[in-house]
Amino acid sequence: MNTAVRTTDTAAPAANPARSGLYAEVQLFYARQVHLLDAVRAEPFARTFTEDGVFAHSPGVPPARGHAGIAQEVREYNERRFKSDPVQRRHWFTMLDVREQPDGTVHTEFYALVATTRPGQPQPVISPSCVVRDVLVRSDDGELRTRSRKVTQDQELFD
Repeated sequence: MNTAVRTTDTAAPAANPARSGLYAEVQLFYARQVHLLDAVRAEPFARTFTEDGVFAHSPGVPPARGHAGIAQEVREYNERRFKSDPVQRRHWFTMLDVREQPDGTVHTEFYALVATTRPGQPQPVISPSCVVRDVLVRSDDGELRTRSRKVTQDQELFD
């Protein structure tokens, strides 16, 4: 039995840990963002990214770019995966690390679990388990936006 533990080859975000106000702001941003994703509100979700934002979320799938590309990818992903399989998906973000960078960006790293519930099946399926790395920036109106998101599924560590 192989009992080796796999680890990612990149370190946690560098720079200073976030002050408590920024940490809470990032948590609230993610709460709002993930509610949009779980409701498959593709356009509002895409607008939580910068206009040139990058969303890399699935192995073997090219990253989506820009508001239109991100919204299209969210819609098409849900259509491909769940068209004839009614589900409710919930993304759970935890173990959030927030680091302000000298250039004003905010680098985050967190774990994500996705719970999928189907009609008549009270027990959700938990899959996948991921590490998510984001670069956040402030928009002209002072709100946080995601400039880039890279999702690495734990299963990729074993491929």
